[in-house]
Amino acid sequence: MSEKEKIINIAVIAHVDAGKSTLVDAFLRQSDVFRSNEEVVDCVMDSNDLERERGITIYSKNCSVIHDGVKINIVDTPGHADFSSEVERIIKTVDTVILLVDSSEGPMPQTRFVLSKSLEMGLRPILLINKIDKKDARPQEVVDEVYELFLDLNASDEQLDFAILYGIAKQGIVQYDLDTPSDSIEPLFKTILKHCDVYPDLDNEPLQMQVSALAYDEYIGRLGIGRIYQGVLKPQTQYVVCDSFGHERTNTTSQIFVYRGLSRVSVEEAHSGDIVVIAGIADISIGETLCEKDHVMPLESIHVEEPTLSMNFIVNKSPFAGQSGKFVTSRNLKERLEKELEVNVGLKVEPTDSGDCFKVSGRGELHISVLLEQMRREGYEVAVSKPEVILHKDENGKTVEPVEEVVAIAPEEYSGTIINKLNLRKGTMVDMVEENGYVRITYEAPTRGLLGYRSEFINDTRGEGTLVRRIKGYTPYKGEITQRANGAMISTDTGGAMTYALWNLQERGTLFISPQTEVYEGMIIGESARNVDMDVNPLKNKKLTAIRSSGNDEAMRLTPPREMTLEEALEWINDDELVEITPDCIRLRKKGLKPHERRQYYRDRMAAEENL
Repeated sequence: MSEKEKIINIAVIAHVDAGKSTLVDAFLRQSDVFRSNEEVVDCVMDSNDLERERGITIYSKNCSVIHDGVKINIVDTPGHADFSSEVERIIKTVDTVILLVDSSEGPMPQTRFVLSKSLEMGLRPILLINKIDKKDARPQEVVDEVYELFLDLNASDEQLDFAILYGIAKQGIVQYDLDTPSDSIEPLFKTILKHCDVYPDLDNEPLQMQVSALAYDEYIGRLGIGRIYQGVLKPQTQYVVCDSFGHERTNTTSQIFVYRGLSRVSVEEAHSGDIVVIAGIADISIGETLCEKDHVMPLESIHVEEPTLSMNFIVNKSPFAGQSGKFVTSRNLKERLEKELEVNVGLKVEPTDSGDCFKVSGRGELHISVLLEQMRREGYEVAVSKPEVILHKDENGKTVEPVEEVVAIAPEEYSGTIINKLNLRKGTMVDMVEENGYVRITYEAPTRGLLGYRSEFINDTRGEGTLVRRIKGYTPYKGEITQRANGAMISTDTGGAMTYALWNLQERGTLFISPQTEVYEGMIIGESARNVDMDVNPLKNKKLTAIRSSGNDEAMRLTPPREMTLEEALEWINDDELVEITPDCIRLRKKGLKPHERRQYYRDRMAAEENL
């Protein structure tokens, strides 16, 4: 390359469903990345199966476009608070961020988090008010709310002078203002080039390149992804790799790739400012810096927020263990969790007293449940305990627990139920606004109290409500919070469930299984209508007699069972219960399968509480 490429790195940040991946689609479509006859799916960056199924971004991903001779590297980031570690580590690699805000919802809890990280790094965001075609759009009010948010986060005068654009990402339209129509995202491209200087030419300086993400290729092995802060990076060259503990080692790169559109392209050298992919260093890790032998200058390691939730991952020992999974031993489980730690910086894995159990900590239920879903698809079997909130001690030695900002948006008629439920969970109301028949309620509640609330909220609002949460900080321990009000229906036998037995049981609670489902002793088959556990026999069949009379054999109509998703199952269980996860099934069970084991567990727990 005769002259150095001009480079700008940008990240698209926002709350969930604000349109980040859709905007990246527009960038790619309007930069002629795709062939004219190429079939292009929506949210092309959400390439993972789980991302496509759930319609959310889980992993930060890179692509690039060329505009007016400038290469723009684009990073698509997750919006869920549970994946905030993905956002934290890529913010260091970009020159500016495009902050997307919904024209109707305005700034949401996660908007505050991603914006605060950008402002801390000294970046000057570009504000894009998206979805201005909504019936209830209020763009001018939302801009004022964003200004207030910037002030709350102590933005500098320079950061407060941010560019404001309006658009409809789904149609690939961005406008300078509400009165100037547009038919493309050209105003956004021009604003980026005007607002952000290209990366300075530091090719003659000694190399500094920090790894901010990892990937894996089945042909060339482990890949490190990161930005070259200065110098030139070349393949087949020896470099010193420095980690956050000050350790150094020498490794040789085999190949260097840069992004061209959605593709990785092998190059003979990569220049300062570019986001690159390096191959050949088998043990490369996030946060490590590549330097030249004579100029070892490690960069500050990437800081990630501490986990707030933990679960125990236990080797599956149920009577049905090993029937559908390929990986069922503690060694398999340990290796898989260690592999996950290499790429998932927000996760923490600790051994326990038992060799068959590992304590896994993450940023939220969704963070850990996505890992569990991936594991079951890969053929793993595992049993997991109820999520537990990680408590800390403050400087005075007092126990503190994480508290979350909760925003509930629902029709007005459900507001009383929402307020009542959040009060019971030790929440404190911060704000309440009514508009267009909907109410927006903001609460501060301990994470402990919110475990299991999402599915309850969906039921209470008949699926019409939206619940958003964000970790806000730590507060003094708020005392005991009541657990699930209803008991469990526990099978007393092993075999195939019978229609006759379930027909008799359905009036005593809500069933989780259908006829012919294989069950075992100690497995939970439903939720009791009362607040105590109930031992039931789902295998009981009707006695056969030779006598027939009209009316005796009326049709047994069963109510459809409640099918639990993985997240709902984790929210539902109590301390003495487990979720058994296999490739083809999610089951609920008691820790003690036999009645005497459950009684002993209860006695041990009562004794432990008395000793506190």
